[in-house]
Amino acid sequence: MKRVVLTLWVIMFLVFSCKKEEKRVTLTEGDWWAMMEVDENVELPFNFTLFKQDEDQYKLEMYNADEVVVVDEISLSQDSIYIQMPVFEGYIAGVFTENEITGSFIKESLERVVPFEAFYGKRERFSIEEEPVENISGVWETYFEPETPDEYAAKGLFVQQGSKIEGTFRTTTGDYRYLEGVVDGDSLKLSTFDGAHVFLFTAKIDKDSLEGVFYSGNHSKEKFVAKRNEAFELPDANSLTYLKEGYDTFDFSFPDGQGSKVSLKDAHFENKPVVVQIMGSWCPNCLDETKFYVNYLNQNPDLEIEFVGLAFEYAKTEESAWRSINRLKDRIGIPYPILLAQYGTSNKQLANEKLPMLNHVLSYPTTIFIDREGEVKKIHTGFNGPATGTKYEEYIQEFEKTIKELTQEVSAI
Repeated sequence: MKRVVLTLWVIMFLVFSCKKEEKRVTLTEGDWWAMMEVDENVELPFNFTLFKQDEDQYKLEMYNADEVVVVDEISLSQDSIYIQMPVFEGYIAGVFTENEITGSFIKESLERVVPFEAFYGKRERFSIEEEPVENISGVWETYFEPETPDEYAAKGLFVQQGSKIEGTFRTTTGDYRYLEGVVDGDSLKLSTFDGAHVFLFTAKIDKDSLEGVFYSGNHSKEKFVAKRNEAFELPDANSLTYLKEGYDTFDFSFPDGQGSKVSLKDAHFENKPVVVQIMGSWCPNCLDETKFYVNYLNQNPDLEIEFVGLAFEYAKTEESAWRSINRLKDRIGIPYPILLAQYGTSNKQLANEKLPMLNHVLSYPTTIFIDREGEVKKIHTGFNGPATGTKYEEYIQEFEKTIKELTQEVSAI
């Protein structure tokens, strides 16, 4: 009886295998156009190029202005596809044919699902129907959720050539990274998808003013207004976060990957300047900052200074939080320790309870610069990434000056 059952199983397997072979489909290499549905009849488009590395082994490059995001974890099974985003937890899951992919972009920890489609063929990110009515290159004073309790300021930075436009919005907590789009008649359209952000900005242009909507995935929609203002500046990023009255030092006690508690009082940090990075593995601005730190440390291996990251993770379990942290460390090559400060939420109010000496945790990332005597010399809120152009260059100069001051104090002893 067992022999008959086994024989039947083998026959079924062979039949299934033959059918599987008959149904085998490969993806077409080359240019693809993709979109995510962020609202009813509202699509966020982006472009990518697909490359075949080996049999059933693919990689793709996603494009946002000057940014190229390489995705090299793509799995195929019959007509199913799974695309894991680099560093971040999000993934695309769906079905495919040679020239089409249909599915969803999923962030499990946040329970977010955004419909996704992609089509083979070279196509412009946004279609253009009319000549632009204005060239909006320059600086724009911007307010999201205007005239509400949730209002916040931003600085729009745009460069337009013909109908094509690139740029970003800077806020007090960081920038919205690389945005790419068009001015179509009197309509502004900008989008980005970098494996974490699903951002679409649309607006009507009326000479020197904009009025529009900012879509973050399909879970958030904010109104915004803007006006030309080349002189507009946001508050100084070094003035927003500070030690509360009654606190003279900054300290913490959080576990490392081996479960051991780490504190600034440990002998490891004694008589050394320290850079403390408040961050999350899910945060694109934190990723930009971390890449900068890793590159800086690689170029300056003899610096007498310590870096340490405090991760605030929205992963639902401690195990999955560490999985995300270790994935970030491995993919970026982070040489400094990252401690788990919180998991289950990235709520800033709860984060502040873990760090009660700060007036608030306003932004991920936030960086605290501490001298060898434990005195906080500066706290920098947010991060101006490479998409901000000259502001990023200014940040680099300021950072190098701060590090030089801290390490020279050590050298002078």
